[in-house]
Amino acid sequence: MTFSLDTPSAQTLKSEARALRDEHRRAGEDLSHSAALEQVARRHGYRDWNTARAALPDRVAVPFQVGMRVKGFYLEQPFRGRLIGVQLLGNMQHYTVTVMFDEPVNVTPNFMFAAHRQRVTATLDINGVSPALRGNGAPQMRLLRE
Repeated sequence: MTFSLDTPSAQTLKSEARALRDEHRRAGEDLSHSAALEQVARRHGYRDWNTARAALPDRVAVPFQVGMRVKGFYLEQPFRGRLIGVQLLGNMQHYTVTVMFDEPVNVTPNFMFAAHRQRVTATLDINGVSPALRGNGAPQMRLLRE
């Protein structure tokens, strides 16, 4: 069986079920954990929780890992480097990555004034593209495996 990066994990569905229970509790309603699991499984298109659990991986596939060699563009400047930090965000669709560049990158468009960065942190989607955009519409960072 193969999984894409869009496939939720069993852990993701369990987290959604906990959030659903908390939501019901705040509304003054009682919802058991098993009932919350069943509802979340149906929302994701499964017949019931047992079917979802059997079909899904335990954890989300991680496109980037600490120590991985990467290349890409930061503020439209090419770079090569190594990932020294990766954190999956709560929405399970974005990562905060910290990249140590092999060579400092000038992050200013004007070469009369240089501002070099050797280490940067950015938020990326599962495809390695920053949702934050520059003024010209280009993403702040594009990250690729080397």
